[in-house]
Amino acid sequence: MPSTYKKDKPWDTDDIDKWKACHALNLHCYCEADRSQIDAFKPEDNAGGTFAEESSFVTLFPKYREVYLKEAWPLITRSLSVHGIACTLDLVEGSMTVKTTRKTFDPASILKARDLIKLLARSVPAPQAVKILDDGVAADIIKIRNLVRNKERFVKRRQRILGPNGTTLKALELLTSCYILVQGNTVSAMGPYKGLKETRRVVEDCMANIHPIYHIKELMIKRELAKDPELVNESWDRFLPHFKKRSTAQRRKPFKVTDKSKKVYTPFPPPQEKSKVDLQIESGEYFLGKQAKERAEKERKREMMREKVEKKREERAKDFVPPTEQVEAKGKKRKGRSEERKEKKKKKKPSTDSDE
Repeated sequence: MPSTYKKDKPWDTDDIDKWKACHALNLHCYCEADRSQIDAFKPEDNAGGTFAEESSFVTLFPKYREVYLKEAWPLITRSLSVHGIACTLDLVEGSMTVKTTRKTFDPASILKARDLIKLLARSVPAPQAVKILDDGVAADIIKIRNLVRNKERFVKRRQRILGPNGTTLKALELLTSCYILVQGNTVSAMGPYKGLKETRRVVEDCMANIHPIYHIKELMIKRELAKDPELVNESWDRFLPHFKKRSTAQRRKPFKVTDKSKKVYTPFPPPQEKSKVDLQIESGEYFLGKQAKERAEKERKREMMREKVEKKREERAKDFVPPTEQVEAKGKKRKGRSEERKEKKKKKKPSTDSDE
């Protein structure tokens, strides 16, 4: 079969920028300049005309969002009418509905409208949520409640995403070029596709007990490396930090450590411990009547009380026991020394008499 790739293509002229879409779709890095390179989809571009069927999406919203949505609904209606999308707010059922009309010309606009009402239901402010209708902006709602079983641990790890005074969240927003909102059991994110991917990775790792600061350091290094044209096509693994996992939890030490080496091995199991009934049968308590059992129980309690009273009496009596005095012993020692001195003097006197 003859090759066809070398044939002339009359429709392929030099004024066509073939890489325009690739730059804007964030193959390497995403920025505002790339976003502006996408040509807006106009009604003239829709060669198929009106849609054959109506598409609609419905989303429920919590009760506390009712007042805000009622105030912000005119703004949402105006934003969607530009794209030919109709929207309704049902306060009785607590739902928002978006659907296509005969004026809708962009097939992707209904999907954008679906993301819009999802973000509004998750407490994203209306002026911010309306930006989802722009080209190159996507949304991602990350469910985080089912990632951690313990409620207290979940609250602490969710707070790590925010950081002290929201500093961690602000750093993530700057590095990923995304708008991030932590609300309840979900994290809502808006921005470019690459930024959303990084945001999801950071949030899921944070719920898995990996602090966001490690990812922030990595993103900062990647941002600086992307500015160097020599390192664009090289691997960045040698520049990225590698954090080792440290297990701080120590092994539980048993309270009593038994030396099994001293025990003689026997293939037979140890004798079965006697049950409470067996012990009662041996002592004869099992065969006593109800009154006799009560009498024996009272007598046992009285005996225990007597023992406790006796112990307390002995402890009190310890305070009144006089301590042993050591004064006499010291006196004896002193007397002994004085006697020794006297004996020495006596020995000296006869020596003087003999000299005389």
